[in-house]
Amino acid sequence: MAGMFELFIDAESAFRFRLTAPDGTVMAVSRPFTTKTGAVAGIAAVREYAGMGLITDRCTTTINEIEQRAHADPGAPAADSLRVPRIDFHTRARAVRRAVSGPRWAGAIHNLS
Repeated sequence: MAGMFELFIDAESAFRFRLTAPDGTVMAVSRPFTTKTGAVAGIAAVREYAGMGLITDRCTTTINEIEQRAHADPGAPAADSLRVPRIDFHTRARAVRRAVSGPRWAGAIHNLS
């Protein structure tokens, strides 16, 4: 079962929506909207953009720092030697979008008979 969007009015009398998982866990809460129509448009935008949204990593710790600490102190605890796989998310997302969208035909199809 898919998640559910719930439209509600917050404590400041603004319209908001939240995305809940099938088990009831709140996954996301929207910004405040002044109108109900605006909140419904926000739900439509989330549905459109979140399906294949790219991931932007804004973590302060980089892989190189973790690797340097792991190599500098061989007796360090296992928690300091965490390794994050190096993946090009943009390339993988493009490949998934191509696979889902199917073949793309350029130009018009002419009558071949």
